[in-house]
Amino acid sequence: MKKESLAFLRRYMESTSPSGFEEEASLLWRNQADRFADRTWVDMHGNSFALVNEGGTPRIMLAGHADEIGLMITYVDEKGYLSFIGIGGWDPQVLPGQRVRIRGKGRPVLGVIGRKPIHLLQEEERKKVVKMEDLWIDIGAKDKEEAATLVEIGDPAVLDYGFADLRNDLVVARGLDDRVGAFVVLEAARLLATMSPKAAVYAVATVQEEIGLRGAKTSAFGIDPLVGIAVDVGFATDTPGMESEKKKVGEAAVGKGPLVARGPNINPPLFSLFVETAKEKKIPYQIEGTPRGTGTDANAIQLTRAGVATGLLSVPNRYMHSPCEIVHLTDLENTSKLIAHTVTKIDPETNFLPS
Repeated sequence: MKKESLAFLRRYMESTSPSGFEEEASLLWRNQADRFADRTWVDMHGNSFALVNEGGTPRIMLAGHADEIGLMITYVDEKGYLSFIGIGGWDPQVLPGQRVRIRGKGRPVLGVIGRKPIHLLQEEERKKVVKMEDLWIDIGAKDKEEAATLVEIGDPAVLDYGFADLRNDLVVARGLDDRVGAFVVLEAARLLATMSPKAAVYAVATVQEEIGLRGAKTSAFGIDPLVGIAVDVGFATDTPGMESEKKKVGEAAVGKGPLVARGPNINPPLFSLFVETAKEKKIPYQIEGTPRGTGTDANAIQLTRAGVATGLLSVPNRYMHSPCEIVHLTDLENTSKLIAHTVTKIDPETNFLPS
């Protein structure tokens, strides 16, 4: 991966971006896009856009969502402890004992998610699954009055994990679902800026995917594309305990290329074009069967207006919706390349009608 691209990815992943509070990450994304795009902008919803080859035809939308799962402060008790609820889909079992970074009044506030120590839990309590309403955040405040000077109701928070390298081009961070998707579409647009596509390419860092594909709905309606390509993460099944899951979600491994979705959410000619291009350019890929509407931006894009020819590429991801998600850097590169080379084959005569 280019040093400049990797450096941006590190900065991007260190930002906080829970659904509905994507401003910090979105500004970084647009500033990076300003280096090559014809123009960039943000819409009323918070979606960020980078346009390459303005005036080209047809219009092609590339979408990766910039939001991540997070927490929201809902209550402060008399002793200054904070109650919270989830933004997006959480497994509450991962939360006890975690550090959190709250976007407080003018500056980040560090806190810790507390729970009664295991030594003091009754036998029946130990058998129960953790519930979010039984947890709290301790920011070290002496009382409610001091806490109120630091945070307020509705403040968002994320688990306090950053971006780090493992080995063999594997990286770990929270929020790879799906800021890597927004990163990939930006990289694809950067490549396309040097490849003279016939299409107008709208790269979009969408918002609020984790709470209902909301940003994809509004941005796709505004662009009115002929073709939409969504990039998300998919379940890697190359870890212990995942053998039985392969029968449900298929086989996928990190480092072996993007998952190319196939099913009702996917336009058949576009799927075929992805596979043809991957073979021609010797880009590794894996096929993912998706027998219904996916829980990704591809679903919202496909159903926009009178319908959009939609494709979905997914980056294999270990430990999804945890603070320690893992992806392979080469998969990010190959996903961007597959998008860019596929888009260069699309012109006003390309027929995406199912036959």
